[in-house]
Amino acid sequence: MRSGSLAAVVSLVLLAPVGAGLSAQGRGQDTRPGIAVLPFDNSGSYGQDKENFEALEKGIAGMMISELAANPSARVVEREQIEKLVAEQNLAASGKVSPETAAKVGKLVGARYVITGAFIDFYGDFRLDARMINVETSEIVKVESDRMQRDHLFDLIRNVSGRLMKDANLPPLPKQASDQQMGREVPTEALTFYSKALLFQDRGQRDKAVEMYQKALAVFPEYAEAQQGLQRVKTS
Repeated sequence: MRSGSLAAVVSLVLLAPVGAGLSAQGRGQDTRPGIAVLPFDNSGSYGQDKENFEALEKGIAGMMISELAANPSARVVEREQIEKLVAEQNLAASGKVSPETAAKVGKLVGARYVITGAFIDFYGDFRLDARMINVETSEIVKVESDRMQRDHLFDLIRNVSGRLMKDANLPPLPKQASDQQMGREVPTEALTFYSKALLFQDRGQRDKAVEMYQKALAVFPEYAEAQQGLQRVKTS
């Protein structure tokens, strides 16, 4: 990634109209710690089609955003906002994102922490690694990792997300909300369709995205993220 391009975007953000900033202050700004989740990297997986792994780069991040956003003490940056910035900065083509680059992205979206990570699926043996980066210092605050069979992919994402929430020093969810979160089980098949829907959505392939969202819901009708994604695509 070219540093000059990123610097230009930073300058535009810093030079935003003063009146807009004063207006935001007048309304009362959100003081909760912001968390941004970047797409995950495929570290060399085997056993599925290449497109499935490309989709999981987005799907894992999307589901982690949902898990983190369940805690009202955090302000989690929307996936679409991150994807737009990733595309503008050509991060996907530049390889793994360094802590310094991740921190710069975090500043652009007003986050305190940025989460980056990678996964490797070796014929169903799935490992997920995530690191939390302090936006102010570019320091890697914590690294979390877990490993399960692909059939338990949602549990894997949920476990790592929960640990990251503790690393961010956020209070735990209230018991009722925690029980609801822990009681949910998203089948890996539905999560795979959801991930493909995000991939096609980001590519601008609206019809294919709708088809994948519908397939995810056919497997798991209570899949809130797929319901919301389908509604968003249909109304866009």
